[in-house]
Amino acid sequence: MKKILLLSSFLSTFAFAQIQKVEPMFWWKGMKNPEVQILVYGKDISKYNIELSDNVKIQNLQKTENPNYVFVTINTNEVNKSSFKINIKNKNKIVDSYTYELKDRQPNSANRSSFSSKDVVYLIMPDRFANGDESNDSKKELREKVNRQLPGGRHGGDLRGIINNLDYIQNLGATAVWLTPVNEDNEKEYSYHGYAQTDLYKIDGRYGTNEEYRELSQKLNQRGMYLIQDYVTNHWGISHWMIQDLPSKDWIHTFPEGENGFRRSNYRTTTQFDPNASEIDKIGALNGWFDTTMPDINQANPLVLKYITQNAIWWIEYAELGGLRVDTYPYNNKEGMATWVKAITDEYPNLNVVGEAWMHSPAHVSYWQKDSKIGEMAGYNSNLPAVMDFSLYANMTKAFQEEESWDKGLVKIYESFTNDFLYPDINNLLVFFENHDTERWNEIYKGDIKPYQLATTLIGTVRGIPQIYYGTEIGMAGDKNTGGDAAIRQDFLGGWKSDTQNAFNPNSRTATQKAFYDFTAKVFNWRKNKEVIHSGKTKHYAPINDVYVYFRYNDNESVMVILNNKLDKQTLQLDRFEESIKGYHTGKDILSNQDFTIHPNGEITIDGKSSMIIELMK
Repeated sequence: MKKILLLSSFLSTFAFAQIQKVEPMFWWKGMKNPEVQILVYGKDISKYNIELSDNVKIQNLQKTENPNYVFVTINTNEVNKSSFKINIKNKNKIVDSYTYELKDRQPNSANRSSFSSKDVVYLIMPDRFANGDESNDSKKELREKVNRQLPGGRHGGDLRGIINNLDYIQNLGATAVWLTPVNEDNEKEYSYHGYAQTDLYKIDGRYGTNEEYRELSQKLNQRGMYLIQDYVTNHWGISHWMIQDLPSKDWIHTFPEGENGFRRSNYRTTTQFDPNASEIDKIGALNGWFDTTMPDINQANPLVLKYITQNAIWWIEYAELGGLRVDTYPYNNKEGMATWVKAITDEYPNLNVVGEAWMHSPAHVSYWQKDSKIGEMAGYNSNLPAVMDFSLYANMTKAFQEEESWDKGLVKIYESFTNDFLYPDINNLLVFFENHDTERWNEIYKGDIKPYQLATTLIGTVRGIPQIYYGTEIGMAGDKNTGGDAAIRQDFLGGWKSDTQNAFNPNSRTATQKAFYDFTAKVFNWRKNKEVIHSGKTKHYAPINDVYVYFRYNDNESVMVILNNKLDKQTLQLDRFEESIKGYHTGKDILSNQDFTIHPNGEITIDGKSSMIIELMK
């Protein structure tokens, strides 16, 4: 009997709460907001007493309907030590503990610089760029294993592969790198894209480690470049540890008629501001799921909002990030997101955050930018510094394929810029002609370099922040209509040891690849030091015969840009542009190195399907 009693006592002790997770794992002293809310997770942990060592005061302790969670809030300004213990107590006995560290911040961390109109953003899908460490291709703890033969499978690209090829990116003229999400995505299949994250504090082991992610950022910073994190606020992966054991039913949006609460979004995000929108359509857009594997997160829940706010700040501070790109921005609770982005920019006043607002109307896109007059009319301020210019993107994909008419051809581009008055910060728009979700530009034009040169000239010289997508600069294509997303996310040539060609090496590129790359590098390297492009004004002239002319200018310099979308050579009489060329006498096309005499009575001839970037000189 005595033995049975002793065994019973042992088992009872062993059954005491064990801390399984603490998030954030550590924090920093000296943040503008001194409060940190610490999630402590373990079996029935809320049934036990939570105490902090060293007289650290619990400012607030919040429990949820799930007893496996407690949220402990402290004021870091009141903590005099670099660490303290979170103790789990049964009556007066400590049954488990966690040492919580408060680190010192990097010098001037709060005032870190960020990507801006001075930069060129290079977008990479890490799984498809370069395999720098074959040892991490598959991980026993992660379900999907490497299979390069499977178009939608894991191919083995990783952070080390990107680190190894930073010279390539920098030589191209890019100054910022945007990676699609690299946090753990432990879905059983189709996990390579990273948008169904299963752990927000951990880099996916098939990409590398948290330390390697920080290393990448630091090495970019050493080059005067930035790492932009792709942050997903709208949804997590269904295999996320927290989704599998929800803190509360309202942590995610669920629909009783669907399996696991699933109902697909209707994608009608205009309901966010449409005064005529029905409530059922609004709920369908904002609360619906992107996919069966992507539960929709409820940003209206204060605990959720605090969790994703602290997580974003944690990564900025830990990894020394140079900005954020936020996925599917209009699908979130807009009031919650305004609070989220303000909390981040309060901590980092210079940090740029760009939101994906995939809408084609400039008024709709501009609604989401901070201090928008359109937003103000609707009683809303997003606090979001930057938006992606999907309106320009939509017009670009059509304009270069069309012959000019009243509303076709380069007129579409011209009309895009007539809406610039809608944006409160016109230089803080991300401009692009493709990304990881769109048809490849070179597929649309069947590898013809001339439309690529026109488009590259455009995004390289107009207002905003140009973004290019990996591989396009060497002519990569892929038909999304027949091959799906995998077709537009193919492996970069030379990123794997077994590749027969290495396009990272200039000596190994084909003549076509070289032509694409060299043109790209010429435009973007020239752009690096051109303040007139970064922040200058624009004056444009309505296209005639499908030739579009605009000037970027400031008090000190002026650049004349000419786009000829016709197959035929065109001659421009300069008298039409007298107000823009007045005071200038010569010019040099940076693309051809051709010199020109600039005079109202003069003319310029441009080849068919080509562009000029003419620096004007007095």
